[in-house]
Amino acid sequence: MTDYEYKSPLEGFENAEPLPTTFNADGKSYYNPPGPRSSAYDEFPAPIKSSNNGFDFHIYYLPNAPEEAKYAAELHERIRREFPEFRIYRLWDKPVGPHPVPMFEVNVFNPHQTGTFFSWLAVNRGPLSVLVHPNTGDAYKDHTELATWMGKPFPLNVNMLKRVSRPQ
Repeated sequence: MTDYEYKSPLEGFENAEPLPTTFNADGKSYYNPPGPRSSAYDEFPAPIKSSNNGFDFHIYYLPNAPEEAKYAAELHERIRREFPEFRIYRLWDKPVGPHPVPMFEVNVFNPHQTGTFFSWLAVNRGPLSVLVHPNTGDAYKDHTELATWMGKPFPLNVNMLKRVSRPQ
C-alpha cells in the first residue's frame, strides 16, 4: 500500500509507434530502434530539484564495530580525494536526524555524478550500507517512497520528516 499515486510511465508516449518484437542476435534482448537521446542523461527528471543538489548518499556504519568505523573513515577520506567536486559532510559518530546510526553524507549535482558515484559505491562501499535518495522538496517521500538502499536497510525515524516536508 502506498500513500502516493503514480502516473503511467508511458505518459507522453500515448501515440508512439508500436515497438518491434524482434530480438537482437543474442536471442534474449529486444531490438530497440534508434530514437532521440533521453534528457535524463543531462538533467534530473521532475520533481527532482537540482538547484541545491539532486541526490543524497548517506553512508552508514556501526560505531560499536571497530572495523566498520575504520572502514567508514577510510572511505570518507577516499571519497574526498577522488570526488572533490561533490559536497561531502563530516563523519558523524552518532545518529543524526532520521538516521538511526552514525553516517556521513555525500551530495551529487547532476545525473552523470549520480550514476558514477552509485556504480563506484557498488564496488567500494565494503561492509557499509548506503541510503540513496533524491531531493524533491518532500523529505518524507524522498526518504521512503523514492529511496533506494545499497546493502542492509536501516529503519529511519521518518516521523520527524513529515513535519519538514513541503509537498509539491
